[in-house]
Amino acid sequence: MTPPAEPAEPSGPAGPGPAKPDPERRVRGIGFWALVGRHRSFTAVLTIGVLVRVTALLGYRPAMWFNDSYDYLHAAMRPYPHPIRPNGYSFLLMVLRPFHSFALVVTVQHIMGVAMAVMIYALLRRRFGLPGWGAALATVPVLLDAYQIQLEHVILSDVPFTFLVVSAITLLLWRAQPSWRIGAAVGLVLGLATLTRSVGLPVLFAVAVFMVVQRMRWRVIAAMLAVCSLPMVAYMGWFQAVHGKFAMTESSGIFLYARVYKFADCDKIKPPVHEIPLCVEPQHRLRFSQDGIWNRKSPLLRNEPERFSPTQNKLAGDFSKRAIMSQPDDYLKVMAGDFFRVFRWERTVFPDWATYEQYEFREKPPPLPDWRMSRGATAAQEAAQYEQGRARPTVVEPFAGVMRTYQDHFYLRGTLLGVILLAGLAGLAASWRRFGGPALLPWITSVGLLLAPAATAEFDYRYILPTVPLACLAAGIAFTPQARARLGRITWRRRRRDEEQEGRPEADRKTEPVSV
Repeated sequence: MTPPAEPAEPSGPAGPGPAKPDPERRVRGIGFWALVGRHRSFTAVLTIGVLVRVTALLGYRPAMWFNDSYDYLHAAMRPYPHPIRPNGYSFLLMVLRPFHSFALVVTVQHIMGVAMAVMIYALLRRRFGLPGWGAALATVPVLLDAYQIQLEHVILSDVPFTFLVVSAITLLLWRAQPSWRIGAAVGLVLGLATLTRSVGLPVLFAVAVFMVVQRMRWRVIAAMLAVCSLPMVAYMGWFQAVHGKFAMTESSGIFLYARVYKFADCDKIKPPVHEIPLCVEPQHRLRFSQDGIWNRKSPLLRNEPERFSPTQNKLAGDFSKRAIMSQPDDYLKVMAGDFFRVFRWERTVFPDWATYEQYEFREKPPPLPDWRMSRGATAAQEAAQYEQGRARPTVVEPFAGVMRTYQDHFYLRGTLLGVILLAGLAGLAASWRRFGGPALLPWITSVGLLLAPAATAEFDYRYILPTVPLACLAAGIAFTPQARARLGRITWRRRRRDEEQEGRPEADRKTEPVSV
């Protein structure tokens, strides 16, 4: 006996009727558009930022290069602890090496740039209750700055370092009282950031101070410090096994020499005999501070032909410390000059044209250099080996032309960065009873990242960009409802005190003492 047939779907003249709508698909669609509707301002800015980055990827293939790029690549092709800078970025290149694609490397960096903006927006909206348009405005310098996008397109450590720092601060500020697990995660991220750029050490110090000032639980602080030390100690052990010194680099003293090179006066320093070769008369000094390291006429090369060695690093470090102690006014003057150079309205050529143009989307990128790296291979050959193809940038129009035009007009002026930092400072002032509140951490970190190169090396435009996301985050926190309420209470108290003062008799009013 055959079972009864299933009833057929009703059909019209044109065949079977329309399929029943999928309720799950409809809910998913409604959820997505509802999410976009709740964050319209940020969605608009984010979309533009993604489109500009896609244009850069199409216009300059596979990636762009900087002088330091080849050292990072060399340490990835032949793993060893680099004496000048830590290997964190080289580890990233090693992880992505099986794909043989520099385009993939810079795509990952572009994703990091977008992710930083998402973290800033989410933190300001969820934790601090900033309106959508205000939180979106805080992400504009990160998403739309042409020089930020160009730096993401270069084989360099700056963008991964900034991404790690922003990630650590986002984790720490996500809750008013983070757990020890969050502290451990923050420590791991900061440890990786320090392995990516040595300036991560001041960031680690700033985070530790913030956690103590904000009276976070000791378990959270201990977890952060313990986990942070693990990758750093492991790397320093590797460095000691290769170079014979428990350290992360062998270059801090040499870079400090570049800082004092332009003002060091041996008549005031009176150095010992073995440091005298580092002395230079004012009329014989080279033009830029960085010439004290990289120029072939550098005084460093008077002692031995190798720039970076334990002997050179100690000699240069000792001489530089004597110069700073003997000429503190000159040291503060050059440091302040580089610090305040950040806030100029116009972006001028500095330190020289060869360095400046490496931050530009150029019409004709230069060929890869033929510098000898090791084992007889040149920098260009190692790049080709990594890519397994052409590694020199190819300019593709009209996309490249769009990026050049975009870079001429859309970038964050230094003066505007100063305004953003002042806005963050206003938020700190409103929360002075709480030692600045949550805004303290991103603000002091951004200012510290500006001061560090001015104090230890020399100004460079690439050192500005890691401070921008943090400055924007601090400024955003300054305009949250809580900060505005605190600032309003302070203003109200002052107004009331002034009104009471005006209503008192003349003899009772507080007056300034008059000196006779």
